[in-house]
Parts: sequence; structure tokens; C-alpha cells
Amino acid sequence: MKCVVQALLLCLFSYACFAATPTPTKSIPVPAVAGDAEAGKLKSEDNRCQECHGPDGNGQGPATGAAGKFAKLAGQYPDYLTKQIRDFRSGLRKHDFMLIMAKSIDETDSADIAAYFASLKKMQGDKGGENPVGKNLFINGDASRNILPCVSCHGIDGRGIDAPQQTIPVIGGQEWRYLEKQLQDWRSGERHNSEGGIMNTFTKPLTDKEVQALADYISGL
Repeated sequence: MKCVVQALLLCLFSYACFAATPTPTKSIPVPAVAGDAEAGKLKSEDNRCQECHGPDGNGQGPATGAAGKFAKLAGQYPDYLTKQIRDFRSGLRKHDFMLIMAKSIDETDSADIAAYFASLKKMQGDKGGENPVGKNLFINGDASRNILPCVSCHGIDGRGIDAPQQTIPVIGGQEWRYLEKQLQDWRSGERHNSEGGIMNTFTKPLTDKEVQALADYISGL
């Protein structure tokens, strides 16, 4: 019976990933703009993107502390990056510094900067070993608590799944402190810019230890 319930939930979640329609209060649709990676490299320097995210897109800052929470952008999908810039600009996604930065660039700049970071070698996991609790949640979820497998949308390697417009991010190999903070924010509702509120729904039942376990496992992919 458990397998049947899990299968049904997986089908519903997979449908939600692709069919969720944003309302006016949700994310602003991302325009299909092809960016120029060469121009984006220069713009990412001029607009100080590299100060936090690094020239190689793998983040700056010490190994511990708040500075280690900067997201890795290397090899991230450009559609996802441009969407996040738009959400920062509109205030849908909250971050004081990113609000200032996002408002200082236009759509062409956003597309170019996104194209540059997308052109870099994909982020790599930097933590050894596997977290069994995180791995189980990532691959299998927990049907008894309506927690669906992360692989449903993010893929077995955390690199996402094929789609015409890829706004589901690469998470495999992402900075673990950044992952932990985002999962906490999704769970609390502090962050709420996923399509149809999907991420808020499926992180709400997670415990603090499960959030840490997922961040640990995903960062090592």
C-alpha cells in the first residue's frame, strides 16, 4: 500500500512541477532572451557579481561563516538565473544586497551575466562521503509525510531534468551552507518564489536535522 501511495504522490508532484501556473502574486515569467557570455563576463566584473560568486562561479569567502553562504553559479541554467534576478528586482525574493544589484542592471545585462555563469564548468561537490538520511529523502522522499523525492524535479544527480525553459535549478554540488539556508527559508515561508509554492509545500514537514542532512548530501553530488 505504501508503494502505491508513494507512486500516486510522485505522479501528482511530477505534474505539479511542469503544470503549475503562476498567479500575478507569484513569479514573473522569464523572457526568452539569449545572452552573450563574453559580454556577461565583463558585466559580471563591472557589476560586482564575481566579488561574492567568484570569477569561476564557485563562490567566494572563507570555508566557514556567513560568507560561505554565497551561492555557486557555475553551470547554472540561464533561465533560472534570469528568473532569480527578476525576482530579486521585484522584491518577490528577499535579499537587501541582491535587490540593489538587480535594480542596477537591465534585462540584457541579466541575460548576458546569466549566460556567462551558465557557460562555466558545472559546480562540483566538495564534501566527501554520503549522508544516508539525506540520500533517502533525496531519492525516495517520505510518502507518510507527503515529502516527495527531490529527484522528481532535480534529477538523480541534482542537475535537473530536460525542459524547454529550465527554471528548476542545478543543486548537485551547491554550497552546503547556502543549501541549508534556502531549505530553511522555503520551510518557513521566508522564500516563496517557486512555481505554485511547490518548494514551500514539500519542505514544510522537514525537521532541522533532515534539512541539514539534505544539504549535506546534495552538496556532495
